[in-house]
Amino acid sequence: MRVLVVNAGSSSLKLRVLDDRDQVTGTADLPAPEGTVDAGQLRSALGSLGEADAAGHRIVHGGTFFTEPVLIDDRVLARLRSLTDLAPLHQPTSLSALAAVQAARPGLPAVACFDTAFHASIPDPAATYALPREWRQRWALRRYGFHGLSHSYCSRRAAELAAGRPGGGSRIVTCHLGAGASLAAVRDGVGVDTTMGFTPLEGLVMATRSGSVDPGLVLWLEEHAGMPSAELAATLENRSGLLGLAGTADMREVVTRAGADGREARPGADGREARLALDVYVHRLRAGIAAMAAALGGLDILVFTGGVGENAPEVRAEAAAGLGFLGVEVDPGRNRAAPAGAADWEIGRPGAPARAFVIAAREDIEISRQVRTVLAGAAQRP
Repeated sequence: MRVLVVNAGSSSLKLRVLDDRDQVTGTADLPAPEGTVDAGQLRSALGSLGEADAAGHRIVHGGTFFTEPVLIDDRVLARLRSLTDLAPLHQPTSLSALAAVQAARPGLPAVACFDTAFHASIPDPAATYALPREWRQRWALRRYGFHGLSHSYCSRRAAELAAGRPGGGSRIVTCHLGAGASLAAVRDGVGVDTTMGFTPLEGLVMATRSGSVDPGLVLWLEEHAGMPSAELAATLENRSGLLGLAGTADMREVVTRAGADGREARPGADGREARLALDVYVHRLRAGIAAMAAALGGLDILVFTGGVGENAPEVRAEAAAGLGFLGVEVDPGRNRAAPAGAADWEIGRPGAPARAFVIAAREDIEISRQVRTVLAGAAQRP
């Protein structure tokens, strides 16, 4: 089965066609400004990708309705639209892409694959906010978690690399570090905790997002500084994180300015602010990894993925330097660069109690796998 993977971000759309062996046979990246997809551009891109037997759509938020991938029909589509308020940056792009693909390829079976679904298994103590019951029930206020497609793929891939076979029963912490960043605690292939919550704003420091802040601070700004809620939201989402601390959202620039790459730090405020930004980022990352390990009762495997996780050895090294008590020991040579031709590789010191890997983010493979599972199940039903 050839699967068209439709991966919508907040302002871009990635199209991939994967064959039966999950090899990419076609690829196209399109802009999606303001959450909209140009139908003409998409139709042209689809024409260049070749035929597909089914489509898999990455949908950021499944709410409490969807805890596993699902074949898309009118009922599902209506519920997806109703969840837009929970993911206003991503859901519109996903829905626009879905409509455009359906118009270009009518009759092509389509499966919705959710970033929140992998975290639906986290136990109540990890999922529940200490808020009044009537609030939690009326508005479904809970910790949903995100990046689930990436965490699912990386945890399974790590178990295969560590054990030489699928599964393996390991206690794994996956670190998805990109423009958005989150961690997941995974036991026996099942998510038991994560750092993002009701929205993707909770948790780690990110490129432009603040991560967790004291809610009292936000209330104080609203009440005492007279800051409108729209400005608060825009600032926490788009002008905070690395950008707010160092004036740049690019981790490569932060590392260079801070002198963390072995070169001389940038003089003056640029260097100091970059060093602070990196220190804050790493402090939150270490604390989050330790919290995920606590949820698992220990750590067997630590995984780095995403743009920062795969391409910033300085971040990996500085994070691991504070995790020796969990058995994490990064080998400097292994960590510095991937072996020739390797997409995934081990960076831990041989014999360290906890193994450490860098694994390429492959949401496309996870989506393709879920599409095949859903359609195989549908074919077996009478």
